[in-house]
Amino acid sequence: MISPALTDVLGKWLDHQRALSGAAENTLKAYQTDVLGFLSFMTHHNGGSQGLAPIAKIGVRDMRSWMAHERGRGVGARSLARSLSAVKSFYRWLAEREGFEPTAVLSTRSPKFQKKLPRPLAEDAATAMIETVELQAREPWVAARDSAVVTLLYGCGLRISEALGLKGADAPLPAVLRITGKGDKERIVPVIDAARDAVDAYLRMCPYPKEPGEPLFRAVRGGPLSPRAIQKVMAQTRMQLGLPATATPHAMRHSFATHLLAAGGDLRAIQELLGHASLSTTQAYTAVDAARLMEVYDKAHPKA
Repeated sequence: MISPALTDVLGKWLDHQRALSGAAENTLKAYQTDVLGFLSFMTHHNGGSQGLAPIAKIGVRDMRSWMAHERGRGVGARSLARSLSAVKSFYRWLAEREGFEPTAVLSTRSPKFQKKLPRPLAEDAATAMIETVELQAREPWVAARDSAVVTLLYGCGLRISEALGLKGADAPLPAVLRITGKGDKERIVPVIDAARDAVDAYLRMCPYPKEPGEPLFRAVRGGPLSPRAIQKVMAQTRMQLGLPATATPHAMRHSFATHLLAAGGDLRAIQELLGHASLSTTQAYTAVDAARLMEVYDKAHPKA
């Protein structure tokens, strides 16, 4: 167990992250888990020492021991890099607050890992997904609902949480939607006609009245539709179409970005549409597009 003093400063740091950077609750929970694991290890590593003093004296060997411990219990390089990033952020804040030297922690190198590129669907596969997903439901209004959600994911580049977070007051869908995404960041998203028509068709068939403050997309019993329901119906659809396991709701958002880029879309504009805080996140799609072009080239080249 870590000391009450450490528990207290961790709570204050999380409050600081919440207020300063507007971090989402899921992000804050991940930070808390990562830093708690680090502090628990250091507490035992230092012989159960209490208080802030031992934490302020963490050295390079201590950091190596922690990272070796994490890898030894099966933590992958990507997850460890994420944990280290959270630890560095916490330690930098704590060092400024308590007035100690944080170099040993901040200079720790992140483990190398190969970044996973987004796995978009081909344009015809994305279209087939939208057309086929409605065939999975027995009730026509549920079929229309599922089709509307998947059309929003692909046609507007929404995260599934953003699509399912729409309220009755948002319909009929306007020409542009004001979406609140990760970190409570707002962005403006144009709504294509296909998405607007799909939502209108769903609303005409939905047995539950449209209430301004209630979820736009309803579950079979009238409650809010869960992401799991859309994940499940897309899993059924991809099996029917013979698509890979990467054909998930999030893949529709990746497909939206990749296909826009392939059509000549501006990287900065796509960043705004997706709500990425950093352009480097959006730049992953340039690698996806280049990889796809090379694949086509390899297949078409006469010497291949």
